[in-house]
Amino acid sequence: MPERAALFRYGIEHESALLRPDGTFADFTNTTFDELQAIVDVLPEDPADLADLRVGDVGIKRKRWYVEGYERFDEHGRLLRCDPKGLEIRTRIHPSIEAAAAALHADQRRLDDAAAARGLGVTAIGFNPVRSEYVVEPAFNAWERMHRLGSPEERTAHLHMVTYGPDLNLSWAGSTPDELIDAARKLTALSPYLVPLSFSSPFRDGGPWGGLSARTAVRTGPRPAVLVFLAEGVPQVPSDPSLTQVARLPAEVGRLEFKAFDSCPEPALYGELLSLLTGLVLDTTLTQRGTTPDAALHRHAARVGYADVALRAGAEQALDAAAAAVADRPADIARLRSLRDRFDRDESPARAMLARYEAGESVAGLGGGTRARRSAAPGA
Repeated sequence: MPERAALFRYGIEHESALLRPDGTFADFTNTTFDELQAIVDVLPEDPADLADLRVGDVGIKRKRWYVEGYERFDEHGRLLRCDPKGLEIRTRIHPSIEAAAAALHADQRRLDDAAAARGLGVTAIGFNPVRSEYVVEPAFNAWERMHRLGSPEERTAHLHMVTYGPDLNLSWAGSTPDELIDAARKLTALSPYLVPLSFSSPFRDGGPWGGLSARTAVRTGPRPAVLVFLAEGVPQVPSDPSLTQVARLPAEVGRLEFKAFDSCPEPALYGELLSLLTGLVLDTTLTQRGTTPDAALHRHAARVGYADVALRAGAEQALDAAAAAVADRPADIARLRSLRDRFDRDESPARAMLARYEAGESVAGLGGGTRARRSAAPGA
């Protein structure tokens, strides 16, 4: 078991949301691509990153930081504009979880400083708290219809414009395609039991919506929970949303990408979640498998979290199995103990956000909740 675990390498992709100087939420309605690109421009570029990080066809993703958004093209496929939703940080592929989390922490601080110098604040939240929809306007032209509607992910790409989350990446050296696909199907089936650990989107359309993860409620089901990247020529698994994808650069071959967690405010939590995923991939006892996410169960989890007894039991089973699978790896065990403590306390970023909101504090561009309104009421 330790030998198999040593074959993992790790990367983290984290989407950051932004606040404007007046404290309001910054998104595609009040922020330009050029405004955010000016932040990226002052951050360093390291050509050594390019072996691990994909640049893409239009060249926006040349650095570890880039403007995340929705690209529009003309009839000949030339980029017309990119509507921005926020900024993304990507780490290189690292030999350990500790190294990946430390790299994210350092690059987050660089981004925070660069954004602050331009009057913008960086925040972590899983869903746009003031609007629930990005509308594709104008309608697609012929070139865009061909390229935007040709795959499950392209057809639903507009959904990501109001959601923020990480891709937690495990590169599994020496694995076979069948092992990778089986691991992806296991993580897909377990996803609704795991995601409440990360919930950070209790707001939508200007206030609390009654649940803990608007991101999960909107995204998971139409979009994948897990993707696995296979070498060119390896048969793909037909599914909607996709479970497999052809690797776009050599470094992606053998990568498992868990996509269903909400954006988290601390790299340490990502580290704990990566240890959980590592243990679950190595586990040989759990039998759950799914090619596509259970959308209804994800929506239920998004609303009630671990208040549901069955969801809580499923998460406990997964935590126990992961801990047993990495029993000889002290750092993973320590991170899983910390995660188990969070679970036992039913702790999540969403609950902390709601508590701050109800205490009258501003959260991600929203003013305080009921206490603040009561204190402002006539005669209060």
